[in-house]
Amino acid sequence: MPTDVYSSPLSERYASKEMQYIFSQDKKFTTWRKLWIALAETEMELGLSRDGKPVIDSEMIDEMRSHVDDINYDVAKAREKEVRHDVMSHVYAYGVQCPKAAGIIHLGATSCYVGDNTDIIVMSEALKLVRKKLVCVIDELASFAEQYKSLPTLAFTHFQPAQPTTVGKRATLWTQEFVMDLEDLEYVLGTLKLLGSKGTTGTQASFLELFNGDQETIDKIDPMIAKKMGFEECYPVSGQTYSRKVDTRVCNVLAGIAASAHKMSNDIRLLQHLKEVEEPFEKSQIGSSAMAYKRNPMRSERIASLSRYVMIDALNPAITSATQWFERTLDDSANKRLSIPEAFLAIDGVLDLCLNVVDGLVVNEKVIAKRLMSELPFMATENIMMDAVKAGGNRQELHEKIRQLSMEAGNNVKKLGLDNNLLELIAEEPCFGMDLEDLKAAMEPAKYVGRAPLQVDKFIASVIKPIRDSHKEMLGAKAEINV
Repeated sequence: MPTDVYSSPLSERYASKEMQYIFSQDKKFTTWRKLWIALAETEMELGLSRDGKPVIDSEMIDEMRSHVDDINYDVAKAREKEVRHDVMSHVYAYGVQCPKAAGIIHLGATSCYVGDNTDIIVMSEALKLVRKKLVCVIDELASFAEQYKSLPTLAFTHFQPAQPTTVGKRATLWTQEFVMDLEDLEYVLGTLKLLGSKGTTGTQASFLELFNGDQETIDKIDPMIAKKMGFEECYPVSGQTYSRKVDTRVCNVLAGIAASAHKMSNDIRLLQHLKEVEEPFEKSQIGSSAMAYKRNPMRSERIASLSRYVMIDALNPAITSATQWFERTLDDSANKRLSIPEAFLAIDGVLDLCLNVVDGLVVNEKVIAKRLMSELPFMATENIMMDAVKAGGNRQELHEKIRQLSMEAGNNVKKLGLDNNLLELIAEEPCFGMDLEDLKAAMEPAKYVGRAPLQVDKFIASVIKPIRDSHKEMLGAKAEINV
């Protein structure tokens, strides 16, 4: 890697080799060549002829097939310097390698035939890789949730102590958002179509000329190309390009995943501050250049950082889609070259980080129990009050007494730095009719988590198991973090 020019950190630090290949030059230009073959084959199979003789024969097709992968980049680059047109430069370079077929390469097509169809193919493959990693994140999180479904922990609303939940139930909240993202992804992936070959303004006028106005034959072109390239169909109408709204939908899916990952990473960072749950920390990892004792949640912070990039990047295709003029303008091109690949490279890095973090989450059960027990007396007061009422007490009087004692205990904790002594204060009040041992017996955390463990079981059975069953070939992926 040259050290005297800019290189993208998405490639160097964050994205996997697999995702980088999908957006590589090799993938792009070999796909161009496959599309040119699909077009030529289709024209040959539909009987394209001139003066009664076939325009394209199998020898030309075979010649084109033999040079799909050995792209002569040097020839294309030199030609582009001369003609300032990337597609025509590669048409020329392909023709240099395929002299018999040179005259029929790109016949009837416009640049968007290879450019836009390749973009759809590449986005489709990239979405499949994202889906695989997303499924694995969901699977790992569900396993974590199941393992800790019954471990009580202090829940928070407004980051203030609230009724207890369990560590596993909290993990299902993260998982559910990723499940929603998977549903969105599969919908968008399932609706992707090729542009096909529709010409300069989408009217297929060039094919009307090539096939002498034979409408029935022209109707077969797009379906045949789609099938050859592994798609069900092409968009029924277009200008020169497929609608840029397609890019918007794709990037919105990625932004949704980013939002879910960001939310989870924020929670983990807060939990690590509380020393309750921590991301993995390697033996020789350095947390701070100055403070040697620190264990910064750097992976979760990186998830948040890259996720913000993806969420903001989703504005690019939305604005591009909104500002296209009529049948096409070219102000999408430079933006698409950046925004689409970088969204995928960044979300790829995010999902690898999520896999790595979830796979190695450390749960500090004693810290969790200590914090919960320090707050539980406040949360147990309603049960204590109900028991006292059942023993003959006055509900309103007991409520006011508990309010006063809670304020006193809270003041001891916050102003004096003492332990929570609410139970001791209640035990001293005859109106409750309970001694300290009775009150401490009521402090069993599992009594206060509601249906959390059962909710985890039901969630895994009804939501996660169907995902695992239908995507079993994708499960088990592990992530390697570059830095």
